[in-house]
Amino acid sequence: MKKILIGTHNKGKFKEIAYLISKKYKKISPISLRIKSPKETGKTFISNSKLKARYFSKYVDYPVISDDSGLCIEALNNKPGIYSARLAKKNGGFFKAMKLILKKLNGKKNRKATFVCSLSLKESSSKRIISAIGKIKGKISKKISGKKGFGYDPIFIPSKKKITFGQMNKMKKIKMDHRYIAFKNLRKKIKI
Repeated sequence: MKKILIGTHNKGKFKEIAYLISKKYKKISPISLRIKSPKETGKTFISNSKLKARYFSKYVDYPVISDDSGLCIEALNNKPGIYSARLAKKNGGFFKAMKLILKKLNGKKNRKATFVCSLSLKESSSKRIISAIGKIKGKISKKISGKKGFGYDPIFIPSKKKITFGQMNKMKKIKMDHRYIAFKNLRKKIKI
């Protein structure tokens, strides 16, 4: 069976990406190989996902797929953006980070937001890294709702929906979110 390393330490992301990849692949986590995460020094989602793919590929001789994703909120100058996970880390977890975001948006009419994901795939035999972007537009809810997702899912309501990603059925969410869109775009360039 072919192997693929999913370059993330985030268990939620790992499960979503693993679900999207063909069953022909055995999905490996860097946690099981005791590989630490690299420092994210990129200025964009694409540069960070490429950086992770390049980094993790040094440790294995099979393909690596890496993700960099985040929440861009219009009224906050598209922040936290690439710093989404770091904002949570700095504030003691996603729940506290969500509370902070809701506080910052208090009284603001514009609650538009976009979830962005960049996926990068590096084949073991090639130096080339193939990347794709996925975006889903929506808005920030007035309160934290739902326990089904991970990260900022409980405050993001996708366009044309009435509930947050955190309240949605997992399968429904996986088949429509930014990661799914990025994966679909990546598959147009390569088979996985």
